[in-house]
Amino acid sequence: MEEKELSFKEAIEELEKITETLESGELELEKSIALFERGIELIKYCQGKLDTAQSRVQALVESIEGEVKGIPFEEQKVTEDSSGE
Repeated sequence: MEEKELSFKEAIEELEKITETLESGELELEKSIALFERGIELIKYCQGKLDTAQSRVQALVESIEGEVKGIPFEEQKVTEDSSGE
């Protein structure tokens, strides 16, 4: 069965539900392990989405500036926050 691709928001929401369920401690071990595995899949999926978004933002910044600076995404945010805008 082919599953439709989740949006980032849907994946985060599912991950939050899994976390709540696991934290309740009410599941059998096998079900807990299966949910944990699904949670790991969702984390990898979300990280991939974030990496893609970061690459796209960096490419846009580079195209605006007309040169490749390779400023890490985290440093861009700090610079923007400290500029008072």
